[in-house]
Amino acid sequence: MFRLTAQLWRYSSDKASWFFVTLDKDLADEVKAARKSAATGWGQIKVEVTVGKTTWKTSLFPHKKGTMLLAIKKDVRAKEGIEEGDELTVQITPVRF
Repeated sequence: MFRLTAQLWRYSSDKASWFFVTLDKDLADEVKAARKSAATGWGQIKVEVTVGKTTWKTSLFPHKKGTMLLAIKKDVRAKEGIEEGDELTVQITPVRF
């Protein structure tokens, strides 16, 4: 299990807005090493995530310079009262599913 605190940020395009936290390179490397067998196509890693009292299964996505992204779903943001710019404490556990 890994834990991080990171700021929620928004990526917007013409079609949608996505909200993410970024795992720095060191943490991303630790997660990759801990669960290579959880990796899927394009370098995604399957994980179980907890923010506040909400837990869900998702994937981490590779990002720039060895970092990884974790998307924070709309329903999680609503349940936890999370908005762009908030600092989140996130628990991440690599899993198979």
